[in-house]
Amino acid sequence: MTDTMTIDKSAIRDAATIIVLRDRAHEPSVLMGQRGAKAAFMPNKFVFPGGAVDPEDAQVPFAEPLSPLCASRLIDDSPADRASALAAAAIRELWEETGQILGQPGDWRDAPPDNWRDFAAKGHLPNAAPLQFVFRAITPPGRPRRFDARFFLLDADDLASDPDDFSEASDELAHLQWIALDKVRGFDLPFITEVVLAEVAARAADPHPPASVPFFRNDDEESLFLRLHGRPLRD
Repeated sequence: MTDTMTIDKSAIRDAATIIVLRDRAHEPSVLMGQRGAKAAFMPNKFVFPGGAVDPEDAQVPFAEPLSPLCASRLIDDSPADRASALAAAAIRELWEETGQILGQPGDWRDAPPDNWRDFAAKGHLPNAAPLQFVFRAITPPGRPRRFDARFFLLDADDLASDPDDFSEASDELAHLQWIALDKVRGFDLPFITEVVLAEVAARAADPHPPASVPFFRNDDEESLFLRLHGRPLRD
């Protein structure tokens, strides 16, 4: 468990980012898109799908839940009720920004409005089981927006949709594409994305969870690079 430090949480929103990895054993590539030139956060940068947690994400039912290991690491230095909402946000953002579905066939009649209702209309329930928590980072002070972002790794084989079909995607990310890991540094990337990609590249061929999760923690006084090992889950 990490040491307790003072951070102004009121200025920081919980967020989830999802790294979809394709053909990891042979020619691994990741799904990315470009943010708009007028975006308030990271304009023009190539990024993974992701965004802030919405209140409705905490009530989303899963076809299968997060693994206990993943859930325990998500609540290390976080509230115990945050894990499911973060997983749901990752699945929702993937759907919104790319049109890709991480789910299992199922009837979801009372889905929240907007994008969750559109997701449910595809005949699927969200599936958190394939998600692997691999990185956490808090945006440094002085940025126009700050996020406490959790990064999830997902194997493209676990998608319920065609990985080359982006017809259901919103217009939030342009130039959606699969980018080979050995070519990705030629794109305009945020610093933290480069750091996360190095972690992904180092273990692309290993499907097992990492021994611990890196945590790049920025507060108003210093930046720390910590490791999250998890803490016990309670009923």
